[in-house]
Amino acid sequence: MTQTMAQSLEFTKMHGLGNDFVVIDAINQQCQLSAEQCRNIADRHFGIGCDQILLVEPPKDQATDFYYRIFNADGSEVEQCGNGARCFAKFVLAQGLTDKHEIDVGTMSGNIRLLVEDNGMVRVNMGAPILEPGEIPFQADQQGPSYPLVVNGQQLEIGAVSMGNPHAVIPVADVVTAAVAELGPAVENHPRFPQRVNVGFMQIVERDHIRLRVYERGAGETLACGTGACAAVVAGITQGVLDAEVRVSLPGGDLVIKWAGNSQPVWMSGPAATVFDGRVEL
Repeated sequence: MTQTMAQSLEFTKMHGLGNDFVVIDAINQQCQLSAEQCRNIADRHFGIGCDQILLVEPPKDQATDFYYRIFNADGSEVEQCGNGARCFAKFVLAQGLTDKHEIDVGTMSGNIRLLVEDNGMVRVNMGAPILEPGEIPFQADQQGPSYPLVVNGQQLEIGAVSMGNPHAVIPVADVVTAAVAELGPAVENHPRFPQRVNVGFMQIVERDHIRLRVYERGAGETLACGTGACAAVVAGITQGVLDAEVRVSLPGGDLVIKWAGNSQPVWMSGPAATVFDGRVEL
């Protein structure tokens, strides 16, 4: 019978507005995580507990300083995570992996730039949003500012945006009473989203302020979602109901999102915090 050797890994627990992460240096220690190991790490009763696991890896091309991998709590690997990107920037500086305050990072969905500001906030160039349905991916006959979607016998009107990962944005009158627990998983697994989808519930307060709750693909509702905040603002600007700079109030706190429209990149600013360092045996 083959015995599996135990794997011991140093990690840092971090969060961005309560969206929490286990961040692992995969440059100075060997790290090959299976889906089961990711689920065990993310388990809040038997593991460390987190929404996502972030791996810091060597760059795959000369244009970047690092490569960034993201695993959801269910063990699935995803393309992008905005709150995680801010934690990533603070982590590589704190660990002495770089002394740069402008950091170029490769991801599954392309390269992003992270800027650590003097006040400790992190500003992230999230790249240009994708609105073409087939590239999100989302099944629709043609691109539009919004789309009808039948869910549980109810017709919703949604925005559809990719910020490197797919998002559906649902306008609601009040995020407190929004049916997140019911509609979130139903929309996440809707057949018109072949790779599943993150689901945002957006309440417009003013043209420069929204409230948002996000049901994340593979993780459930989280206290904050950076790409979800970006997608909601892009959807609102595309629909003509939001300005170019918007404060996004999430359960865990506020982000500031800026988008000049068209093929311009989306900029996200917000905090990132370290909770503790530790070692886990897998």
